[in-house]
Amino acid sequence: MATTVHEPPRIDPERLPEKGHTGNGGWGNFVPTDGDLRVALDYSPPPSSTAIWVVLFAVTMMFAAFTSALVVRKGSSQDWQSFTLPPILYLNTLILLLSSVTLEVARRRVTSFMRGIESHAENPARWLYITLFLGLLFVAGQYVAWTRLRAQGLYLATNPSSSFFYVLTVTHVVHVLGGLGGLLYVIRKLSRSSLRKNALVATARYWHFMGGLWVYLMVLLWFTL
Repeated sequence: MATTVHEPPRIDPERLPEKGHTGNGGWGNFVPTDGDLRVALDYSPPPSSTAIWVVLFAVTMMFAAFTSALVVRKGSSQDWQSFTLPPILYLNTLILLLSSVTLEVARRRVTSFMRGIESHAENPARWLYITLFLGLLFVAGQYVAWTRLRAQGLYLATNPSSSFFYVLTVTHVVHVLGGLGGLLYVIRKLSRSSLRKNALVATARYWHFMGGLWVYLMVLLWFTL
């Protein structure tokens, strides 16, 4: 029985990457301070970039349903009791908006670092840690707001207005915790020099959405409560 021997594939020298070109989407290889060469990966499977839009759409629909239920319940209710929002919520709003600013700075610094534009001596994760701290501070501030309401005798089942307040704010905090998990993931991948560009962009996009959503909720609660 005859055996067919296949010739090895030939490599066209003209199609080889140019010297110094990393081939990873323009992010480039970077050398850390310890001198070891590491590579930042730029490619992510297409579903990873699409998934964030699916998540944001689902969250939008959820809070749109909550908004509709709140408006209908208040319009048809005679036991609706308005109350003053805890002042700390305004401070929390500033903290969350500031965290969006620091995350955008972090995104640009990390991108520049991976492209070799920023100095290798500068820690590109510094602004990520600042964003993480501000996010945790926001969650702590929300807990303080809930304790202030409980001190006034306002609980989840006290009144329809307090029920909607707890449902909206707690649900938002749960999603913020998801964003904090995304930040931890980015920081860990960056420390291992295996961060993908799409992961950083998706995390930033989600976090900015959480900030915009909270501003919307504050306006909604201010006008309805």
